[in-house]
Amino acid sequence: MFRKKTLGAMIAAGALVIGLAGCSSDSTGTDATTPSDGGGSGEAGGLITIIVNDPANPYWKTEGDLAQAKAEELGYEATVGAHRGDTNTENTLIDTAIANDSVAIILDPANADGSIGAVKKADEAGIPVFLVNAEINEAGLAKAQLVSNNAQGAALGAQEYVAQMGEEGTYVELFGAPSDNNAQTRSNGFSTVISQYPDLVKVGEEVANWDRTEGHDKAQALMQANPDIKGVLAGNDEMALGAIAALKEAGKLDGVVVGGFDGAPDAVEAVRNGEMAYTVLQPVAQFSETAVELADEFIRTGEAPETEKQAIDCILITADNVDNMVSPFVYEE
Repeated sequence: MFRKKTLGAMIAAGALVIGLAGCSSDSTGTDATTPSDGGGSGEAGGLITIIVNDPANPYWKTEGDLAQAKAEELGYEATVGAHRGDTNTENTLIDTAIANDSVAIILDPANADGSIGAVKKADEAGIPVFLVNAEINEAGLAKAQLVSNNAQGAALGAQEYVAQMGEEGTYVELFGAPSDNNAQTRSNGFSTVISQYPDLVKVGEEVANWDRTEGHDKAQALMQANPDIKGVLAGNDEMALGAIAALKEAGKLDGVVVGGFDGAPDAVEAVRNGEMAYTVLQPVAQFSETAVELADEFIRTGEAPETEKQAIDCILITADNVDNMVSPFVYEE
């Protein structure tokens, strides 16, 4: 069953420790168990501020909804805001969280580098920050950084892509937001696998910023430049779904392999009806709730995870196992 794990099991066995990009050698050894101001009060309660990217995307909406529900279940008030990828908006939301005396912040950062200042500001105000989904390029500021194992998920997707392409043909790639380290990690993971198959040739790539409309428009342009492509490899489901719409409009969906990443409901349905070859399910249901549990642990005891950054494995969803998706972003064996 792909449901949230207990806090102890997730830390002891369910997480893979990976390095933080751009960190200095002395910062990676930060002792996350040292309480900061506001930690270890001995009781739950107060406001947890949750900040996601864009709730118009079902992935980020689920992230916020589940974190809010878990916070309220544990006895906190909770509010959800959205920065929509803008660091200025994110900074304002952090200011508001500080002014509202939040006891913790759950943040999906807008930018690996650009969000460092906002996290630092909250930390200096004595408010513990727990990052989900995306990372920042500095250790020792957030109490935890919980992310999908994007490299592992990209490799899973690429292996399936190679198989469904029959190890040959031309394809194009839709790249996510460059400010998000996940975009490059996934693209690198795709390339590492596909480069082993010389008859698979990438003939174009466009940045589509995780967005369905941009995915549609960029796929349309790529098809015009490369009318005989056999595949579209997308860094997330929204871009993949945009590409599917463009292929349908051009009457070219049949025979073109489209791969996605997220495990979003619309993508799962596209896999079920044969329009999308596969999607890679990110464990958003797990890390959103776990981040709140970690915040609760810190608030009550002053203890944060010994390992700041933890990556949780993804699951490949194909026509063979799509019926195991029992609700949005929840997979059961």
